[in-house]
Amino acid sequence: MTRARDFVRSNLRNPNAIAYFLMAVGALLFPAIVQFATGGSGDYLVGLAADGGIYMLMAIGLNVVVGFAGLLDLGYAAFFAIGSYTYALVASNHLGVTPLGHSLHVPFWIALFIGMLVAASAGALLGAPTLRLRGDYLAIVTLGFGEIVPRVFRNAGIWTGGVPGISALDVPTLPGWFQGPWVGQDFAWVPDFRFTSANLTAYYVLMIVLITFVVILVNNLYNSRLGRAWMAVREDETAAAANGVNTVSIKLLAFSIGAATSGFAGAFYGAKLSYVSSENFGFIVSVTVLAMVVLGGMGNIPGAMLGAIVLYFILFWLLPNAPAQMQQLASSLGLDWLNQSNPNGWPGIAEVVSRSKYVIFGLILVGIMLLRPQGLLPSQIRKQELKHAEHEALAAPRQLQA
Repeated sequence: MTRARDFVRSNLRNPNAIAYFLMAVGALLFPAIVQFATGGSGDYLVGLAADGGIYMLMAIGLNVVVGFAGLLDLGYAAFFAIGSYTYALVASNHLGVTPLGHSLHVPFWIALFIGMLVAASAGALLGAPTLRLRGDYLAIVTLGFGEIVPRVFRNAGIWTGGVPGISALDVPTLPGWFQGPWVGQDFAWVPDFRFTSANLTAYYVLMIVLITFVVILVNNLYNSRLGRAWMAVREDETAAAANGVNTVSIKLLAFSIGAATSGFAGAFYGAKLSYVSSENFGFIVSVTVLAMVVLGGMGNIPGAMLGAIVLYFILFWLLPNAPAQMQQLASSLGLDWLNQSNPNGWPGIAEVVSRSKYVIFGLILVGIMLLRPQGLLPSQIRKQELKHAEHEALAAPRQLQA
């Protein structure tokens, strides 16, 4: 009790600890709040939150590459695709139509880590010949890799299902008594965690477990010797090399760990959707995840998680529902004429909002970054760097005058 009390006192003003606590409480209460607010019909929102967890996992992984090691990766969705297709190949009947002759049905928990390991290996293979590059040159290489991988899967034909993709993937299963016939039947107090299309809460709970596992792992890496080496490379690669840091291997580890996290998320994505297609891994996915990291705060794990929550909420709930919300608002204010299309060609307000939703999205991003250039929840190092840069910019004119 004394240790717990001391821990709470020492973290009362720690923004990261407060953010972790609020996100944990929110994650635990979200399904109950949603079901209560919607009268028991909030399964769609719970499933949407589980999908948001996929982006959160990718943001945590990309934060290792961009925030910790300072490497700009514009093809991060490629590892997401590799993890998804790996799961699809080892947990479906698809390989039954190939020369191998037999389909694979690897258990979900093993397939999850197979997808992670294959993605990590792909990250190492990409990084080995390219990580001697820096800055814009590295960004162009990763951009090319991100464009190549989905097209390879699309054109691999019989192996990856081509354009239609791979469907009917195995759903996750839980060990032991969680999947017994009594669950949800004879014992009403036993929660039903069987994975079905009608029980999206099970996917939500699984995503919370995966995020917790990844956060603990990445946080330990951040506080380790490897994490300090990443910071040194990010601040000044030449100085880090002069002090004995093997910059190539350090950057290679960052790429591999970031890719592994993305593959982890991809395997869950394939299991939840039970379908994988190359159309779901375009460049826009990489840009969206990068925006989540920058918006939340580069180099800070809870910052990347917060950025993922905010941006996912805007993209997948606020903007899609904005036309209907504006239409209802106009009707409630007695301005029904705004909902009518004008004979001269002027559209109604719902159509205007629908057409300009990405303009609205861009304005939201610009506004947030103008108000919080360091991110919503920046790391203390990043915050001090920005303050130092501002002081130097203010001091420069005074030095010139002197």
